[in-house]
Amino acid sequence: MNVVTNTEFDELLAGRPLMAIFRGLGVERSLELARRAWELGIDVVELPIQTDADVEALAAVAEAGRAEGRVVGAGTVVSMRHVELAASAGAWFTVSPGFDPEVVRASAAAGLPPLPGVATASEVQAAMALGLTWLKAFPASLLGPGWFRAMSGPFPGARFVATGGMDAANAGTFLAAGVRTVAVGSALEDPDTLSVLAGLVGR
Repeated sequence: MNVVTNTEFDELLAGRPLMAIFRGLGVERSLELARRAWELGIDVVELPIQTDADVEALAAVAEAGRAEGRVVGAGTVVSMRHVELAASAGAWFTVSPGFDPEVVRASAAAGLPPLPGVATASEVQAAMALGLTWLKAFPASLLGPGWFRAMSGPFPGARFVATGGMDAANAGTFLAAGVRTVAVGSALEDPDTLSVLAGLVGR
């Protein structure tokens, strides 16, 4: 079995407790919210690619991010075609809702560090056996903070990004449970939560 690593996230997510996710918002709105996130100190942005319009938005935000030294990834990458689209749009990395070794390998081969999704000990073990250390826990709000504490026992080398149902109200709790990065989406559209999120990144 060929080993696949994603240790690039050691640097990409170092000191970055929050990641922003903008799904299906189109070019203009995605750019607007990405810039809002960057102003808050949320340097890493993910745009899921499920439609042609999503890929267009990813390309626009990736270009803007590159100009400002920000990191932009492609989300909901579930096929080889998605990996190709992510690479052509200028993404820095890929994120998947589940763990598919072939998609992981294809992403790594394309020069895009893969962040596959896991929700069970079996999936964590399989992903780590492949060589991965950074994993997306999804849906994190349903798994709960206790899941991350439980996983740290048998898998002390695993580093988790919590995704799914994350917002200003619970992000701090998950970070306290050992999560390295929390991915927030619609919370960034609510002005009342922006100051709370800014506090989590030290702004």
